[in-house]
Order: sequence, then C-alpha cells, then structure tokens
Amino acid sequence: MSDAAEPVDRPVESLSYEEARDELIAIVAKLETGSATLDESLGLWERGEALASRCQALLDGAYERIAEAREDDAADAGVVGVVPEDDEDER
Repeated sequence: MSDAAEPVDRPVESLSYEEARDELIAIVAKLETGSATLDESLGLWERGEALASRCQALLDGAYERIAEAREDDAADAGVVGVVPEDDEDER
C-alpha cells in the first residue's frame, strides 16, 4: 500500500490541489479494494471527505480569481482612441 493512501498527520489545509487530489485518488483506490478494516475504512473515508472539500475550495478560489481577472479585463476593454495632434483637428 502506498503512503498516499494512509491518513497522514499533515493538515489537509496545507496541501496543494495536486497533493490533495493525488491522496484522494489513492484513498478511493484503497477503499475500492475492500481490504481495509472497518476502522481503517472510516478513517480513510473521513480523510477523503476532507481532501475532496479542500480540492473544491481550491477550485472555487481559482474560479473566483479568473472571474475577477475577466471583470478587470472587461473594465479595461473600453474603446481606446488615438488622441489627435493639434494639426489633425483641422482636417
């Protein structure tokens, strides 16, 4: 069994998206084999729920950042004109 499938002491909140996702995948694989005891399965399930919540929170945060950036771009995307020089005004 890989270390990623074991509930670890490292707080879920400190994991990157990729770390949380990879650990969650390992936990699901371990649970699907049915080889864990009931207590182990419960611990894995609880850790998996926390990992899934962490992944979702990180995805939501990324979505919000993208939405804000798009709003900023839309605000900056107004018509930009060329200011004519004095002698061009007479034409």
